Amino acid sequence: MISIISILMGILLPVLGRARRQARDLIGMNNQKQAVTAANLFAFDNDDRYPQSVSFVEYNGNWNWYDPRTLISWNTTPSHPHRAMSEYLRGYVESASMMVCPKAPREYKFLHESWDAGDKWNNPETAFEVLTVRGTYCFYWNYVGWFDGGRLFRGPRRCSGGGRGESKLLMTCYFGYDHRRTPRAYGSCEKLQGAREIAETSIESAWWSCRASRSLNLSTINVKLNAAYSDGHVESFTPSEAVPMKAIMNRFTNEPYPSGVGPGDFYIPRNGLR
Repeated sequence: MISIISILMGILLPVLGRARRQARDLIGMNNQKQAVTAANLFAFDNDDRYPQSVSFVEYNGNWNWYDPRTLISWNTTPSHPHRAMSEYLRGYVESASMMVCPKAPREYKFLHESWDAGDKWNNPETAFEVLTVRGTYCFYWNYVGWFDGGRLFRGPRRCSGGGRGESKLLMTCYFGYDHRRTPRAYGSCEKLQGAREIAETSIESAWWSCRASRSLNLSTINVKLNAAYSDGHVESFTPSEAVPMKAIMNRFTNEPYPSGVGPGDFYIPRNGLR
C-alpha cells in the first residue's frame, strides 16, 4: 500500500505543480486585464488621457524617471500632482491585490494600507515623513525610458492608442537585470531556475533573482511573462522575445543610470516597440 501511495504521489505532485503555475498565470493575466481596464476607465473620464506616471524621483525641485514598478513616489512635482498611483485609480480598482503579480514571492506587507493612504502614505517602520513603494508589475502609461543607442521608449498618453512615436504597452510582469541590489543578475516576479528570493524592504516588494552565466541568459531562461496593451488584450512573451530598457537619470539629456547604480534594465516585449 505504501509503495502504491508513493507511486501516486510521484505522479500527482508534478501535475499539481503545473496546475498551480497555470492558475497563477491565469490570475496574473486577469490582474493585468483589470489594471488596464482601470487605466482606460480613468482615461474615459479624463479627456482620453491616462494617469500621470508615478515612476519618478524628485529632489530639490528637479526630477528624473525611475523604476516603473513604482506605486508611490517620494514627492509630487508640477507635472505630477500625485505621487501615489492609487490617487488616480483607487475608484476603478476593486482590490490592491490585483496590482501584484501572483508569481512573486509574496505580497508587500503594507500594500493595502499604502494603497488606501495614497499621497498621505507614511511608512510606520521608518522615520521618514514620506516614503516610496515599489511593486512587482511594471507600469508604462506616460513613462519614458532609454534604449541602447539613445532611442527613447514612450508609453501611451492617451487611451486611443498613443500618438506618433508612442507605444501601446501599458504594463508587464517585472523582468530585469543589474538592479543595484542584485548586480549582474536577472530579477523577475516569476521564479527563475536556481533563483533566490530578494527580501522585501520597507519600500520594495520581494522578487526572485539569479546571477547571469553562460548557462543562464535570455535564450535559456524559461519563464513566461505577460504584457498588457491599451486595447485591453494581454499576451505572453519570453525573455528571448524582449529588449532591455533603462531608466533615465537625467531627463534633460536622457542620460540613463550607470550600470549597477540604479534600478537596472527592464525588459519589454518587442511587440511593445513602435
